[in-house]
This record gives sequence, structure tokens and C-alpha cells, in this order.
Amino acid sequence: MLKTAYLSGLLLVVLFLVVAHPARSQGRAAPLVMGETFTLSSAALGETRRINVYLPPAYVDSATAAPLPVLYMPDGGLAEDFLHVAGLVQVLTGNGSMRPFILVGIENTQRRRDLTGPTTNPEDQKIAPRVGGSAAYRTFIRAELMPHIRQRYRTSPETAVVGESLAGLFVLETLLLEPSLFTTYVAFDPSVWWNKGQLVNQMEKQLRAYSGPAKTLYIGSSRDNEKIPETQRLAMVLRKAPQTSLRVHYQTLPAETHATIYHPAALQAFRSVFQPKPTSAK
Repeated sequence: MLKTAYLSGLLLVVLFLVVAHPARSQGRAAPLVMGETFTLSSAALGETRRINVYLPPAYVDSATAAPLPVLYMPDGGLAEDFLHVAGLVQVLTGNGSMRPFILVGIENTQRRRDLTGPTTNPEDQKIAPRVGGSAAYRTFIRAELMPHIRQRYRTSPETAVVGESLAGLFVLETLLLEPSLFTTYVAFDPSVWWNKGQLVNQMEKQLRAYSGPAKTLYIGSSRDNEKIPETQRLAMVLRKAPQTSLRVHYQTLPAETHATIYHPAALQAFRSVFQPKPTSAK
């Protein structure tokens, strides 16, 4: 009887310790690390920007591994598109569907300012207190961010940029105005309605005139975007573009809306334009 009472009392003490002090029995929680983050002061933008970086295992596991290409993304904050794009890069690299890339996400401060070019359309000018800052944003990437990334990480000369909606507009504008900045341009539902479709008006002539190093352009378009007249004109222009210096991939995703396009389109795009390079047979 006394033994039973003693064991019952001991059991109650043990249960109390487990319930009242779960950390002692289960261990302390630790941060879940999936990349790096730092801030960079920008003279071009007149502000400090937060940069988020995903480094694939091929980079992290060896200090002597080959330098890697870099994929830059606007909308690259943790509360924006960085996490799901980093997940895609991790999965596709892991299963051999794409080559390893360093992913560099640029967190927004004034998105509509940075990702839009000049406009004469009064309706465009209503979307934010300031618009038309894409030239300064491009200067930030070219003159400040890229040199810092090259200094901080082991990078190859290959670069790419990916963006959706207004960020997709920025991707296309950069291809037209400064094609040397990136090797590959990836845009999903680009907002080519901006400035009454002026970018599309310029594109056919400029693409035909381009004779520089080979570039790759991938555009993914949702069923919402396909209804926009400027998008329809863009598709026609790209179908006519010479496939010599510019390799164009244009894909419609009728199952997706503007709200759902990014992740499934990125999956298709990365498989298409970042395929592992074939190894030579021994």
C-alpha cells in the first residue's frame, strides 16, 4: 500500500516536471537558418536596403567549389517572394532540374517607385506618391549591389533576374534599355500596360536591332494577363523576334490567375532556362 502510494506520488511529480517545464524535457528552440541577410546603403536610392541571400549546398559545403551564377529578384523580402523562390531553387537544384544558383532577394521599400519607368499617363501616376524610379533602381543593382555580391560571394559571370507584375515590367525594361546587365531575363505577367504600352511599342524595333551577346528571355502569362491588349501585342512581337541573339520562351498558363502565377511559372521557367549543362561522355 505504501509502495503504491509512493509510486503514485512519484508519477505525479514527474508529470508536473514535464508539463510545467516542457523546455527542460524537449530542449531549447533554435533559429531555423536557410540563408543570410544584410543591409546595404545605397547612394543611388538615398536609403538603406535589406538583401536576402540563399546559398545552395554546392556553395555552402565546400569553400573551394566552383563559383556560381547569381539570380537577382526584386520583391525579395521575407514577407514577399523570397521564401517560395528560394524553396524552388533548393528543390530543383536538389533533383537536378536546374543548375545551382545563388539567389539574391532585394526587399522593397517603395515598390511602385522603383519598378516603374517614366509615364505620361495620369492614371499610372495615381498608383503611388512617386513612380518612374526604375533608372535609379537599375543603377543601384549595377553599381552598388552587384559589386558587393561579387566581393562577398564566389560568383561566376552569369547573372539572371526574375520578377512578376511590376517587377516583370522592370525585367523587360532592363532587357530593352540595358541588355548587358543580365544574361537571362525572366518575367511573369509583366505590367506592359504601363504608360499605355509604350514598352511594347519600342520592343520590336529594339529587339531587331540588338546584336550583342546572346540573351535568354522567358515570359509566363496567366489567363488574366492574356486578356490585356498590350500583352497580346507583346506576344505577337516576340513571335516575330529573330532568335539569333535573343532566345525567347513565351508560355501561357491558362490555369493560373495573376494572383497565382509566380510559383508555377517559376517552376516551368527555371526548368527551361537554367537546365544543367550536359556533361561530356567519357
